[in-house]
Amino acid sequence: MSLQIGDKAPVVLGINQHGQEIKLADLAGKKVVLYFYPKDSTPGCTAQACSLRDKYDELQTAGYEVIGVSADSEKSHLKFIEKQNLPFQLIADTDKKLSEQFGTWGEKSMYGRSYMGMFRTTFILNENGIVERIILPKQVNTKSHADQIL
Repeated sequence: MSLQIGDKAPVVLGINQHGQEIKLADLAGKKVVLYFYPKDSTPGCTAQACSLRDKYDELQTAGYEVIGVSADSEKSHLKFIEKQNLPFQLIADTDKKLSEQFGTWGEKSMYGRSYMGMFRTTFILNENGIVERIILPKQVNTKSHADQIL
């Protein structure tokens, strides 16, 4: 199952880096950039997070709230946020529940080896929590991701 344009996002998105539950209702009235990424502190994921960090004020001015999602732990997220000075929340989707609902967790392959992992995908939700736009894995430019959204 994966969410498509026009679908409503789940009521509960997950647990952030501080162990707090993030609900869609908490974000009512804001457009949400929900970006799924493979792993904290890896080159591509760091480039993507820094692109969003560097244009965070512009994204907020445009009405967006940014939330990152990976299968990393709360502790890993805290380190990543501190090291990269990220101004937005990260969801610790350790049980992959949210990733599975959005269709971003699945079988990947590298060098002929198959493994389960996160597909780098960004969902833009409107003020009512409806999926308005999807930036697919092959479309995401990690270095200029904020510009792709804006």
